[in-house]
Amino acid sequence: MPGTDSTGVQDEDLPGVPGEGFTVVLAGGRTVRARRLVVATGLKDELPEVAGVAERFGRDVLHCPFCHGWEVRDQPFGVLASSPASVHQALMVSQWSKDVRLFLHTVAEAELSDEDLRRLATAGVEVVPGEVAGLVVEDDRLTGVRLADGTTHARSVLFLAPRAVPQTGLLEGLGAELHETPFGAYPVVDATGLTTVPGVWAAGNAIGFAEQVVHAASGGYRAASAIVGDLLMSDLDAAAQV
Repeated sequence: MPGTDSTGVQDEDLPGVPGEGFTVVLAGGRTVRARRLVVATGLKDELPEVAGVAERFGRDVLHCPFCHGWEVRDQPFGVLASSPASVHQALMVSQWSKDVRLFLHTVAEAELSDEDLRRLATAGVEVVPGEVAGLVVEDDRLTGVRLADGTTHARSVLFLAPRAVPQTGLLEGLGAELHETPFGAYPVVDATGLTTVPGVWAAGNAIGFAEQVVHAASGGYRAASAIVGDLLMSDLDAAAQV
């Protein structure tokens, strides 16, 4: 892919093997050159626009029961709905607390199916209609969820589902093929993380929504191993042609 595009990445022949190489232009103006790339740009969490949510996110406003459920177990949970699919999150977190309230927020109660309501009732999850106006914080701790009608529900933990936005601009600029998932468009990769662009690998949340730290580390290892072998074979093939 000749030339420079808006991603700040440019193909460039580096010493050793003609036709290989990239120049990455960093925000500060510095350039980094390499024969292969591993893109690990991750994703961005877009949070609901509820007062206090952004400030508490990662502390007592959480998104993943598997990441945080044990640490906050047996506390009064709230779940902030963003769609009818939030029923699933409320049911999941009910395994870590028996005091769970699902705040429907902008979701109408009529949008919940009979099966949803049956499962919520069986799990002991209370459904709270009405828009959430903000959080109540005292002594730097979440103590409640305040509805638009002024009522407050005492809660110590609030779970929600951020909108995951893949940071694929760099890969798209390089021409990588993407595929749609329920959580956004991610690059098509092989078992080592190689994208459809020769010489470009991807790892971590750059390739999928559910790639946690341990998966990202594993993906980086697989990409690095593949790159070492790829560079070796490329050098040997180039040397054989001299």
